[in-house]
Amino acid sequence: MITGIGIDIVQVQRMRRWLNLPGLMERYFHPDELNAALVRGNSADLFYSARFAAKEAFGKALGTGFRGIALRDIVVANRQNGQPEIHVFGSALSELKKNGANKIHLSMTHERENAVAMVVLEVI
Repeated sequence: MITGIGIDIVQVQRMRRWLNLPGLMERYFHPDELNAALVRGNSADLFYSARFAAKEAFGKALGTGFRGIALRDIVVANRQNGQPEIHVFGSALSELKKNGANKIHLSMTHERENAVAMVVLEVI
């Protein structure tokens, strides 16, 4: 049973501005995401944009937005085959448990100026 669906779009230019603000990325992204972005070089803005869209989509799927959730508790990673997935900890895990879902589906895409993510929460 599906318990929530969320979608979000982020303008890549927004992330380009954020990259120049000291401490902001550390506030929104888990250390694993920050380390993964380092190897992206010039495409770090796309990397962060898609992941921020995924975090926003997750909050929308919960129906709570980010209320009571630390964004660093939502980690977007890639499986060996490249498929993105969301791992939740702390405050995000607590909110997911309240939702009742035990499976998170994630799809992300980006182009030069926009990144989009969709999250489906499911009880299996």
